[in-house]
Amino acid sequence: MGISDVISLLGGIALFLFGMSLMGDGLKKVAGSKLELVLYRLSSTPLKGVLLGTGVTAVIQSSSATSVMVVGFVNSGMMKVRQAISVIMGAILGTSITGWILCLSYIPGGSGLVQLLSTEVITGIVAVIGIILRMGSGRTSSRHVGDILLGFAVLMYGMSAMSGAVSPLRESEEFIRILTSFSNPLLGILVGVAFTSVLQSASAAVGILQALSITGAITFEIAFPIIMGIAIGAAVPVLLSALGANLNGKRTAFVYLLIDVLGVVIWATVFYIANAIAHFDFMTMTMTTVSIALMNTLHFPFLTDTMTAVSIALMNTLFRLATLVVLFPLIGAMERLVVFLFPDTGLIAEEQDMDRLEERFLQHPALSIEQSRLVTNSMAERAAGNLLDAMALRTNYSEKALQNVEETESLIDRYEDKLGTYLMKITSRSLSATQSEEVSKFLHTISDFERISDHALNISQTAKEIHDKEVEFSAAALHELEVMESALREILEVAIEAFVSNDIQQAARVEPLEEIIDGLCDEMKSHHVVRLQSGVCTLGQGFIFNDLLTNYERVADHCSNIAVAIIELESDSFDTHEYLSSVRAMKSHSFARYYEEYQEKYHL
Repeated sequence: MGISDVISLLGGIALFLFGMSLMGDGLKKVAGSKLELVLYRLSSTPLKGVLLGTGVTAVIQSSSATSVMVVGFVNSGMMKVRQAISVIMGAILGTSITGWILCLSYIPGGSGLVQLLSTEVITGIVAVIGIILRMGSGRTSSRHVGDILLGFAVLMYGMSAMSGAVSPLRESEEFIRILTSFSNPLLGILVGVAFTSVLQSASAAVGILQALSITGAITFEIAFPIIMGIAIGAAVPVLLSALGANLNGKRTAFVYLLIDVLGVVIWATVFYIANAIAHFDFMTMTMTTVSIALMNTLHFPFLTDTMTAVSIALMNTLFRLATLVVLFPLIGAMERLVVFLFPDTGLIAEEQDMDRLEERFLQHPALSIEQSRLVTNSMAERAAGNLLDAMALRTNYSEKALQNVEETESLIDRYEDKLGTYLMKITSRSLSATQSEEVSKFLHTISDFERISDHALNISQTAKEIHDKEVEFSAAALHELEVMESALREILEVAIEAFVSNDIQQAARVEPLEEIIDGLCDEMKSHHVVRLQSGVCTLGQGFIFNDLLTNYERVADHCSNIAVAIIELESDSFDTHEYLSSVRAMKSHSFARYYEEYQEKYHL
């Protein structure tokens, strides 16, 4: 094998890998985000999960890609580990479809009309159609279909180039000697693992093995352990994808490796024990392209007296199918095993919630925005809860409760940081008008939720000062604080509910109540001055009283901002000052009605 043959082989591998990538990307673009949505919505039962995993992988031509998506779903809380196991099983089976596609590259030519069915002619026709669609069509969907066809053609040309490059090796004694060494099961498995880890594709590894089979030197004894190693090596990309995942994401990635390892252990044990007893004649049978593809599916294949290209593809499928059949009833046991191997670390639920912001979902705006909505809603509810906890400290102080407020405030800061970064990444994607509006709403409101939590911290520290200094307010001041705090609890509840449910009617109630709270603050400050002048309260009490009022008023302002974001973004504009000015100037019927309702409810 000369240098030109080596270069041809490497070029064939490059074309093969590029063709697979191009075809898979084209298929994913044609499907859009539908495949991902189907995966997490319709995998409610193990059987559905297996079927969906098989179907999606057959379409995108990559079990690793399917499994990486599943890791993302589990990592974000959209899918349970048990669901993920069944989908991964299906993905492992679905990847064997590539072996059947590659068999097309070995259709021989002939004469007359039969020649039109040869691989070269079919590939050429597909390539021509693909380039016409890719270059000549103005429709995006047609160009994606062109990518699929071009990817297929490039893949087939790559396979042909590999086969042509290795064909001289059939006369090489050194090559035969090297291959013979792979008949050692352990060495063959290690070679398969290493080969697949480098290529990052089990389909590509099987395809190259199929190309080598034309030399006539690939026997069952050689191919069997390599195929087993290829199955294990396919888990490497999935394991790498889980490096930044949470606990459940790591469990899911490990499941891929676990299934492949168990399949290899089970079928290798059964086969080699049986072979030690029966001494199978087919161990030294020459393997062809299709028989290798088949072996990637079954570790225990004896099919015909002579192995053909089709038998290899069949073997690949049967191995994986046999593994699935054996392990399918053990899904529950595998889930318990990975939970045992990766025990809970005590990570608080709030931090797990932020794991929903999966980087893998950014290429699918619908998914990433939905996850952002869930996390933003959680942030809003936690910020509101933190404020209520802080307000309760004024009358029921404890160091533990104060610590909880401080910890939640730190958590809310992390919410803002991670959400803000994630949302900005979403804005760089191609979004619809509705999606852009929703992302804009989140970006405008997360700072308000964070500021509400900041004020909660301020209020808690003021409560600590009241406790430590044993400050006692007058009866009049206590009554006023109770009225103010009741109004503040309501505006907070209304604003958060309006945001979570995107309810414009609820949002419209916020601004009238905010004006009531502003009026209460002004009135309470005036009353405080009178009490101070009359000697009913001290200057120190007054400072603390004013600190509380300032924070209460600021919280109401942020609630107003949240309501404005909901209303204005719904009307495709965002001008806070213009909105507030118009509302207050017009004093609309609904505004006046709500204002009168709250004025009657909250008065000193």
